[in-house]
Amino acid sequence: MADKAGGRRAAGQDLGASSPDRIRNVVLVGPGGSGKTTLVETLLASAGAIPRPGSIQDGSTVCDFEESEKSHERSISLAVAPVVHRDTKINFVDTPGYADFVGEVRAGLRAADCALFVIAASEAVEGATASLWRECAEVGMPRAVVITKLDQARADYDGVLQAAQAAFGDKVLPLYVPVREAGGGVTGLVDLMTDDGDHAGLRGALIEGIIEESEDETLMDRYLGGEELSHDNLTEDLEKAVARASFHPVVPVCSMSGVGCAELLDLAVDGFPSPREHPSPDVFTPAGKDADPIAGDPSGPLVAEVVKTASDPYVGRVSLVRVFSGTLRADEPVHVSGHVSSFFSDSAGSGHEDHDEDERIGSLSYVFGGSYVPASEVVAGDLCAIGKLSRAETGDSLSSIDQPRVLRPWSMPEPLLPVAIVAKSKADDDKLSQALGRLAAEDPSLRVENNAETHQLVLWCMGEAHADVLISRLAERYAVHVETAPFLVSLRETFGGTGQGLGRHVKQSGGHGQYAVCHIQVEPLPEGGGFEFVDKVVGGAVPRNFIPSVEKGVRAQMERGVRAGYPMVDLRVTLTDGKAHSVDSSDMAFQMAGGLALREAATGTSVTMLEPYDLVAVVVPDEHVGAAMSDLSSRRARLLGTDKLGDDRTVINAEVPQTELVRYAVDLRSATHGAGSFTRSFGHYEPMPEDVARHVFTRER
Repeated sequence: MADKAGGRRAAGQDLGASSPDRIRNVVLVGPGGSGKTTLVETLLASAGAIPRPGSIQDGSTVCDFEESEKSHERSISLAVAPVVHRDTKINFVDTPGYADFVGEVRAGLRAADCALFVIAASEAVEGATASLWRECAEVGMPRAVVITKLDQARADYDGVLQAAQAAFGDKVLPLYVPVREAGGGVTGLVDLMTDDGDHAGLRGALIEGIIEESEDETLMDRYLGGEELSHDNLTEDLEKAVARASFHPVVPVCSMSGVGCAELLDLAVDGFPSPREHPSPDVFTPAGKDADPIAGDPSGPLVAEVVKTASDPYVGRVSLVRVFSGTLRADEPVHVSGHVSSFFSDSAGSGHEDHDEDERIGSLSYVFGGSYVPASEVVAGDLCAIGKLSRAETGDSLSSIDQPRVLRPWSMPEPLLPVAIVAKSKADDDKLSQALGRLAAEDPSLRVENNAETHQLVLWCMGEAHADVLISRLAERYAVHVETAPFLVSLRETFGGTGQGLGRHVKQSGGHGQYAVCHIQVEPLPEGGGFEFVDKVVGGAVPRNFIPSVEKGVRAQMERGVRAGYPMVDLRVTLTDGKAHSVDSSDMAFQMAGGLALREAATGTSVTMLEPYDLVAVVVPDEHVGAAMSDLSSRRARLLGTDKLGDDRTVINAEVPQTELVRYAVDLRSATHGAGSFTRSFGHYEPMPEDVARHVFTRER
């Protein structure tokens, strides 16, 4: 498999692993600017994988290899950078810190067996970071903490450590203490698992935390009996405690000087769980029946999962795969299963359709940032790239043909920012559908909607930056250029009172003409009343065979609306009279007359705009409840009440007009510093205030 342009190569390390016991999969998560990508560079150089660290400013890092990442100087996509340290392969999975790209973070968590939370010593612990920690805790993901940027002027290692303990819990304990020179620079670390006599309190708390969470009663008895425990005594229990996801070691690292990198690499080998020790996802048959669990055995049945799909201009379609069981071999046929909607019903229509087919593995490689190292086989627990799987999408399962299996997909947050797009030209429009299908296959956090009511093509995104990246990829990868348009909410129209209308469609200019006249009366029905058509014509003024034509014309005009182009609902239309011509009357003529009559009836009464209200549940930290409720009130929301969620969060339940929710995903994130989230579901329609209705964007009919 060819390299991407500009991809940096591994410096001669053998990236093949013979056993899951010699593999560690570590995902780096944390806020943007915390130093994750720079930390990976320093770790790669420290382990000898690259000759020297690259620079974000120079665009020379291993993990930020896409041109958009280099130009924006921030990570956009998940990237894998493996190193070999002490005969153990460590797959570092670098993820974006910006909230819009949480889909990449979720994929990274699926690929890994341990999460490394990276926090800058010069910054506070953000609410979004605490929320992600909570999510990891709920699924039992082992976690550790790295505090970076120790050399910055505003660095406060002790303060950030205390903040992390307050946010993450009292089992977040340091393994090392930074040693500073007179000028404040960090020159080294003191290992608290080795007694130096100067940090007895920290060492005691660390030892007690490790033994308590590993539940090693024998070692606890030895410790309480006064026996001095060695580093080797504690290492085995440290690994058990971390694997149980109940103890979380902290390592200070200075990426600029490299202080702490060797210690972090040792911790990954000695203290992080191997793939065998981290539970695999639930396994099912394609029919949905429970299957035997898998245990990370290279000789077991093949079960793997596509955690990311990318389109490479030089390679084509590339699937990043985590092997959970068995051994994946080049040129081997596999069964591809995609059953997202079987697990998440709200995924229907998202572009990720269920599918089952057989494919042959093409090129098989280890991933090193934007480069690929050929591999003949990949054992359980490892990560690899497969080229040109034509049907495999992100979240799909790969398994043996004679024993097909499906892994339960990881959950994704619902994309809640709608962005309407329009192709710039006919040529762009011809290619747009296929290009969007490929983007949707790559990115589970994208939902593509063709709205039948507003006739808009809508990208449901995680945020504005996510939308910008998608539009850029359409142009750069697929040469499809689009423009954004104002997003239209699916409104409704109805009559505010009774109206009467005359529909007259007469065209007679020699030869066969058109003649139809009808009189109707229109009155509103209660909400949910639908549409009623009543025939009260007497004396055959409208021939019986043309009465359905009038109804058909009225229905067609209701679909087009009479005020702003939105469908009409909850009406009773009564046909009271009319006229016909023995020769010129026709079905089409009376359809036209019926539509004209409804439009005239609307001029004699008010036409009310109806807007959809969603049931919204907003989750915010307690300190943001007041501001969130005030913001909802300003959006014409109807507050229904609040519920406590855990010790420090509140759920605000409300009914909110959809027109006020268009940018709510962006605004809520900004107001709560990334700690707020919400879900929505359709509730009902109700009249829109006239001062708001006057500004409604007219829909094209």
